[in-house]
Amino acid sequence: MKKMKLTGGLAVLFGMMVLVSCGEEGVIDPVLNVSVNKLEFDEEGGDMEISITSTNEWSISNQASSWLQLSQTAGNSGSTSIQITAVLNATGLTRSTVLNITSPNGQGRRITVSQISTLYPSYNTSPLPPDATGMGSNAVELAAKMKLGWNIGNTMEAPGGEEGWGNPKITEAYVKFVKQQGFNAIRLPVSWDWHHVVDRNTAKIDPVWMDRVKEVVGYCVNNDMYVLLNIHWDGGWLENNVTPAKKDSVNAKQKAYWEQIATALRDFDEHLMFAGANEPNVHDEVQMEVLHSYHQTFVNAVRATGGRNSYRVLVIQGPDTNIEKSHEMMNMPTDEIEGRMMAELHYYTPPQFCILAEDVSWGNMVYYWGNGYHSTIEPDRNATYGEEDDVVKSFGLAKQKFVDKGIPVILGEYGAYRRNNAQHVPLDLETHNNSVDHWIRYVTKKAIENGLIPFWWDTGGALDRRLYTVKEQRTIDNIIEGGK
Repeated sequence: MKKMKLTGGLAVLFGMMVLVSCGEEGVIDPVLNVSVNKLEFDEEGGDMEISITSTNEWSISNQASSWLQLSQTAGNSGSTSIQITAVLNATGLTRSTVLNITSPNGQGRRITVSQISTLYPSYNTSPLPPDATGMGSNAVELAAKMKLGWNIGNTMEAPGGEEGWGNPKITEAYVKFVKQQGFNAIRLPVSWDWHHVVDRNTAKIDPVWMDRVKEVVGYCVNNDMYVLLNIHWDGGWLENNVTPAKKDSVNAKQKAYWEQIATALRDFDEHLMFAGANEPNVHDEVQMEVLHSYHQTFVNAVRATGGRNSYRVLVIQGPDTNIEKSHEMMNMPTDEIEGRMMAELHYYTPPQFCILAEDVSWGNMVYYWGNGYHSTIEPDRNATYGEEDDVVKSFGLAKQKFVDKGIPVILGEYGAYRRNNAQHVPLDLETHNNSVDHWIRYVTKKAIENGLIPFWWDTGGALDRRLYTVKEQRTIDNIIEGGK
């Protein structure tokens, strides 16, 4: 029998139910009770049992007989057990109905029944018993082992393959080179849906691509590097569709992909962590509830594959990976094992200083940031917000929301980049470069002080991926200095 979810039931001890009660002058008060008021089936359907207790005859009205069957729809006084069966839901949509239970005594009860949907076949075809070998660290203990992280960006998430955006394929020599600079963790952004699905009707991931991802993960793990593997932007199938209208179809794809990824990479030890998304677009509580369902699907899919995945640390992204939004709206999904989740946030504040490449309608580029680093030569390019006090405030919120509750935080992306190219040359170049150094050093330091593990976002600008040389020594030096 498949395990389902029953919620909202009355506190009833069956077999001890008092069927009648006496009102004034010995008049018997009618009773009609049900053991639950809500049933939730998964997409595969299955059986659940309820109990009805009544002092009179009763009947159930079922308007969903095409997918929901009842072993009995009417009965007499006493206590009756009824089996309710839901069939497979492959409609692509969540479906629901209300069972109305009525009695001639004038009383009525309602049971809300819902069932999520599947669009794709199950890829969890060979689940294993839980295996704790090499998985001894909980999330807090694992976080303590990670010092500084490095993103291999614009590579495995590029269209068409690793070289789609001009970077070379990842080599084990490059991973070793990153480690030599003082980093012991890699964040590996990966595209799956965008260009690596061989059958969209079944959401089947290209096995050649899966093997290549596994190979790169092996480069990291074999060199004692912790690695965070995700489903990145990936064409926006999840990130741009955190809406009630897309909830069912996105959850179906999330389940199918993570069953495949988790099964293929199940044998790696605790050095490997999974992240269910990247920067999901969420603006309100309604969308947050949808995102929560995507996270829950991710957790459930990974855990169901068993083996070492039963204990693997899973990383959950905040709305927009924004600290303030996450502090206000985010709740972690439930997990069958305690203490094996982390949260992920990103930080590019202020964006005019960190990442803006041209003046735009909502703001102009900023070249100078921080106390003592403003320019008198080009004052209109000085930062007006998002400086040291705001760093302390934001990271304090992350610490309060997560770290203080035993949930480590991955600062999965952060960075500020120099504008010393031919297109944008600050008039006060020395102060600009000093400002960038200060931002890198200060933000890295404050992240670590608040329990956030920083992963620098790099697309090949700081470390040369072909020659294995340092292109931005000042950047590396200040990350390392901030991490001390």
